[in-house]
Amino acid sequence: MSDWPPKPQNDLENTQQTQQQQPTGQEWKLLEKVVLVSVEEQRRSRRWSIFFKALTFLYLFIFIAIMWKGCTTTSSDSPVTSDHLAVVDIVGTISADKQGVNSTNTIKSLKKAFENTNSKAVVLNINSPGGSPVQSDEIWQEIQYLKKMNPTKKIYAVIGDTGASGAYYIASAADEIIVNASSLVGSIGVIMPNYGVTGLMQKLGVEDRTMTAGNNKDILSMARPIDPAQKAHVQSVLNDVHLHFINAVKEGRGNKLKSNDPAIFSGLFWTGDQAVKLGVADKIGSLQTLKRDLKIDRAVNYTIEYSPLESILGRMGAVIGDGFATSLSKQVQSEQSSLQLQ
Repeated sequence: MSDWPPKPQNDLENTQQTQQQQPTGQEWKLLEKVVLVSVEEQRRSRRWSIFFKALTFLYLFIFIAIMWKGCTTTSSDSPVTSDHLAVVDIVGTISADKQGVNSTNTIKSLKKAFENTNSKAVVLNINSPGGSPVQSDEIWQEIQYLKKMNPTKKIYAVIGDTGASGAYYIASAADEIIVNASSLVGSIGVIMPNYGVTGLMQKLGVEDRTMTAGNNKDILSMARPIDPAQKAHVQSVLNDVHLHFINAVKEGRGNKLKSNDPAIFSGLFWTGDQAVKLGVADKIGSLQTLKRDLKIDRAVNYTIEYSPLESILGRMGAVIGDGFATSLSKQVQSEQSSLQLQ
């Protein structure tokens, strides 16, 4: 017996297709596993995201804490109320650079060291190969002035590994220079490095197109043979600076120099032992031996140091300044080129 009324053929086909499309029990289980894995993966990804965000905030917090500590702690901001030695570091290259040993900060440190009535002596802690003669002389002059203003307070120079050139210039102002037997001391001289690359330029086919207003504006140019008259002039300048150095050492050391040998002022350097024999230094010792000799246990560092944040900002400023200068230079060159084309 047949169904009546008959079902439309399309309805039968749709019903069969629907039944075929419905997932079986195994397919449901597989689909469930896929969904669970996807959900677990999302959870894991979210957990890692939270972890890395927390780690980033932790690093940021530590960085800010370090910067804040650097900004809020400086040497000897508050007066020290007990007897002590006031230490001022001359460590590293002497230059006008804000981050190096410069006269501005060193003089401020020296003034604080001398002004504190509880500082029984001032100590220059020196470990430097030298540097700028101008910065060195400014520090030397200030030490001489502070000694006159504080005649009862002595200043000692304690040289570690190296006290050469400009660093020795500064040390010579001290009442006493103390060195290690193996310290390198001296190098009383002046140097101006210069090179010539004319032969190399010819081989490479490089042409020097430098233009000047003033016959000596390109003095000591590496791109051409040295001019004898210009060389003589530069040598006279170096000799004059050298003479300032010699006079400062003679004034600072006085009769302590045990030899009239010109080699002392020739740029040679010596070990601490040799320096003591020549009168370039006074005795072998260290900051610790000085503390024992003076019977003062405490040493306080008065050196002005920049915080990490200030150092970073200083470097950023230098980079930005260099970038601005480069950009400006390129702009000027571009304008000059356009003018030449017109």
